[in-house]
This record gives sequence, structure tokens and C-alpha cells, in this order.
Amino acid sequence: MNSRQQGFVQVGGLEKAQSAPLWRRAWSQLRRWWQLAEQRRQLAALSDAALKDIGLSRADAWQESERPFWDEPRND
Repeated sequence: MNSRQQGFVQVGGLEKAQSAPLWRRAWSQLRRWWQLAEQRRQLAALSDAALKDIGLSRADAWQESERPFWDEPRND
């Protein structure tokens, strides 16, 4: 190790989203929450026939549409 580099730790592998400015990450999250809320409103407005086509019951649609906007599905 070079003596000029002592005391420094290289931090690598930061994801692009983590390296973005705080305001940009906050704006992106707000936009995501708005989109999620809009999708849930649209799901609740589907007809029973449309819900049947995608394999959901009215109860499933109601349950999903009642979730708060910040309750995001996990990406496991």
C-alpha cells in the first residue's frame, strides 16, 4: 500500500440508485408510490370479468387496493 493512501478505504460496488443525489432518490420514490397507488386504483376499477381473466377475485382486488401506497411488493 502506498503511504499516501493510508487511512483511506475504497468503497466499490455502489449501485447507481445509491449514488444518485438524495433529492433524486426521494423524487423517484415519490413517483414510484404515486404509480403504485394509481395501479391499485385501476385494479379496484376493473370489472369482475376482467379480474377473472387475470385470475383474481373481487376480494383479491379489494385487498390489494386497500393497501397503503407505501406498502410496496418485495422484489425477492
